[in-house]
Amino acid sequence: MKKSVYSLVLMDDVIKAVDRQAYRLGTSRSNLINQILAEHLSCVTPEMRMREIFEQVAELVSSGFRVQEQRSPSLMTVRTALEYKYRPTINYKVELDRAPGDYLGTLRVSIRTQSAQLIDMFHSFFAYRANLENAYLSRLGVSSYSCEIGDGSFSRKLINTRTLGVEEAGTAIGEYIKDLDRAVKTYFAAPDGFGDSAPVLEKNYRALLEKYII
Repeated sequence: MKKSVYSLVLMDDVIKAVDRQAYRLGTSRSNLINQILAEHLSCVTPEMRMREIFEQVAELVSSGFRVQEQRSPSLMTVRTALEYKYRPTINYKVELDRAPGDYLGTLRVSIRTQSAQLIDMFHSFFAYRANLENAYLSRLGVSSYSCEIGDGSFSRKLINTRTLGVEEAGTAIGEYIKDLDRAVKTYFAAPDGFGDSAPVLEKNYRALLEKYII
């Protein structure tokens, strides 16, 4: 959204209250005033759009994940534990773009562990998953798939088809995280026998793509 500079005359007490609230929310004075006025006048801001998306994501994943509080309106982190020795934690962090272009934002997945074996397993799974997603999206004519595998981390861009409303975008992201987490947990539960489970997981992913490309 386009922004311009305006001068406003406000009471000192109002500014102090705004600054305190802006600090608590991790935002700027100008941005908070913009949000307050937009809500009062029924205008949609990027923050309102992101909040609606995250509310929908939280509703979908609430039963199997723990939603973490975030100070930034563009970030959301949910986490879950693997049914594996030491119960390592998997974090799913979504960062939305304020002005979406080809992508709605970025999903980052990371594992909290010091085990080199677990990290190697994590990398192996996401190498498989990235190839799977790229192959199926390519068949649908989507050439903008973008991902990276790092040290115990995986990140990918969330594709913006420009066909999803705010609630649908939240549903698509939430359903994708659930599908991905189901596949992750299946792999870690029995990595040696994953080949037997892979066809069912691929079928689930194809079913997701029939509803949402994300």
